[in-house]
Amino acid sequence: MSSLVSISYQDIEAALDWSSSSGPYENRALISRSTGTVYFQSTYDDFEEEEVPDDIEDQTRYITVPHKNDLDLGRNLVFQFIESEAPELEELVRNAFRHHGAYSKFKTIMERRGLLQKWYEYENAATRSALTSWAHENGFVISETQRGDA
Repeated sequence: MSSLVSISYQDIEAALDWSSSSGPYENRALISRSTGTVYFQSTYDDFEEEEVPDDIEDQTRYITVPHKNDLDLGRNLVFQFIESEAPELEELVRNAFRHHGAYSKFKTIMERRGLLQKWYEYENAATRSALTSWAHENGFVISETQRGDA
């Protein structure tokens, strides 16, 4: 079996944020399977932060970072949190998610109930766990140091 390629948690978290920051297929982050280098792409022509390799579409060499919903880090996570921490708010939160701006409304509800910090901690822990599992399943190991750090 080949050894796992190292990638920093900050890099993979930034890749997830990029992939999840807009509509489906608008932004994507790809990771080199051999180096752990992250490349960002956008359907918007004016975005060119860095040059991407010519073979970026080669799925044997690069893997696309999933959207947070593909890792159950979106709405499903909200309801897991509500079920475990504030089941009495389930209907209120469900109503919020029936309308535009649901996540903002959810955070307002959490803030008013004194649960916002607890939500952030829950979300961060779930994100770290999901990214670590996804990375390992795809041949990467998460490191705490950034590329270039000694």
